[in-house]
Amino acid sequence: MNETAAPATTSAVTAGRSLWDDARSRFARNRAAMASAAYLLLMAVLCIFGPMLLPNSYETIYQNYTRVPPSLTAYPTADMIGPAIEEAAARARVKLEGWEERGDRVEIRLSSEKDIDPRVTRYIDRSDLLDDAEVKASAPGSMTISAALEKRYFFFGTDSTGRDLLARTLMAGRVSLSIGLLAGLIAVLIGVFYGSAAGFIGGRTDQVMMRIVDVLYSLPFIFFVIMLVVFFGRNFLLMFVAVGAVLWLDMARIVRGQTLSLRRQEFVEAAEALGVSRARILLRHIVPNLLGPVVIYMTLLVPNVIILESFLSFLGLGVQDPMSSWGVLISQGAKNIPGANWLLVFPSIFLTTTLFALN
Repeated sequence: MNETAAPATTSAVTAGRSLWDDARSRFARNRAAMASAAYLLLMAVLCIFGPMLLPNSYETIYQNYTRVPPSLTAYPTADMIGPAIEEAAARARVKLEGWEERGDRVEIRLSSEKDIDPRVTRYIDRSDLLDDAEVKASAPGSMTISAALEKRYFFFGTDSTGRDLLARTLMAGRVSLSIGLLAGLIAVLIGVFYGSAAGFIGGRTDQVMMRIVDVLYSLPFIFFVIMLVVFFGRNFLLMFVAVGAVLWLDMARIVRGQTLSLRRQEFVEAAEALGVSRARILLRHIVPNLLGPVVIYMTLLVPNVIILESFLSFLGLGVQDPMSSWGVLISQGAKNIPGANWLLVFPSIFLTTTLFALN
């Protein structure tokens, strides 16, 4: 008698994948997106830690280095030493007989009708090019001073007031990225939950909520910012409030329109039939399905936030000196194109590459 064994049945449990998992998987397969994410991470690290590692501070003014071009070699150059020594001798009210460069130090010969006070070395030390001045030889009516050349590197050059452009560009990146990302994120969060709630609830609640949006649309943005400045003063955090309180309106309308098309889908009706609460349907079914339009609008919102911040700073309502932003640096560089085009080139490269990576 032949016995045939019945095939064993195994129940394999397949784990489901959420919309967030699908989105992360598609993002990881996109090489351009991963390269852009790596670039944005690198830019954020440079802007956060770069100013702390650079030898020159973003707010220090070097009067002898105004509008010097970018260079990979150390300053000062040979043609800068002579005028700096002449300026120091003129301030000290002594006559410059000559100077000679010897390695990393400079010997300066001074003369005067009277005896020269040894404290004249203070005028030499005040120069941004010379340091550690000391009297080497002294005689009635003459003096020889030895001073060290103070080497400085300005890889991006300096601006019109003598501040290191590299340090200012990285510090400006902190402001632009923080305002662009944080204010944009705040606007997206408010707009998503406000618009999805209005579209999902519907009825009179939807009408009232959208009429509130229309009223806020009618308020002039500049008037709103001026009122905030009058009541709270000029504050860096004011930029987040001003930008985030206005830019969420467009997101709310976009999300509401998408929610109206989603709330009658089969999976939403199935969740309602199973007795799932409205809040849970909104968070687990409606909002995840809005991920595509939200991400696309977010990439457009961040550049818009940076432009708005630059506009407010140009009017004197935003970032104030010694702080800066990429928009402010570009505005200042545009005024110096004929004689110092590097003031426009480097901030523009940082801004355009960052916006390109975001998109």
